Amino acid sequence: MDKTLIIDYYTDILCVWAWIAQKRVDELNKKLGHKIELKCYYVDVFGDVPTKINTQWQSKGGFIGFAEHIQQSASAFEYAYINPKVWTQVRPTTSANAHLMLKAVEITYDKKKSIDMALTFRTAFFVDGLDIGNLEVLCDLVNANGLDLNTINTSIGDGSAMASLMGDYQKSKSQGINGSPSYVLDGGRQTLYGNIGFGVILANIEELLKHPTDEASWC
Repeated sequence: MDKTLIIDYYTDILCVWAWIAQKRVDELNKKLGHKIELKCYYVDVFGDVPTKINTQWQSKGGFIGFAEHIQQSASAFEYAYINPKVWTQVRPTTSANAHLMLKAVEITYDKKKSIDMALTFRTAFFVDGLDIGNLEVLCDLVNANGLDLNTINTSIGDGSAMASLMGDYQKSKSQGINGSPSYVLDGGRQTLYGNIGFGVILANIEELLKHPTDEASWC
């Protein structure tokens, strides 16, 4: 039996490029789902949104300039709709609350349920224009999807969800992750970062499937 290829996939829930990349991830799973396993982790890109905007976008129009950049970035991808309210009116202060909730869902249910909720959160923000930095909004979304919020909150209250999230953030640092989305292949030997086309991602994965790298180092 062929060995499954592990891909560590890092995103920030508020990252527009991760939203755009969702279709590519879906296509990868559709085409190679029996040969690959995407292990989803979170990276801190929008953990402190006010500071990020004030330092990186202050001279480029602040939130309005950033919102225009987001719209322009997504305009080439008809499947990645962005609500006009995103960053102009709806301005989450952090992605960490959503990441924390998703880790709690993973602990309470399983990884698949957490991945499904991540897409729900992203859709709520980018399409519906909801503030997914707000815990009340996140709780409403969890309830609306039939999950047991009381049980989920247990792992938040006892710190296990936070510990899991910090584990993701620390892992991203140890693997030298620079942003979202990032695909880590071949046990960390190769990282594809940012707006990478589906063909490039597929070619790199298929090459590894055809010619797996020997675990032993020859140098």
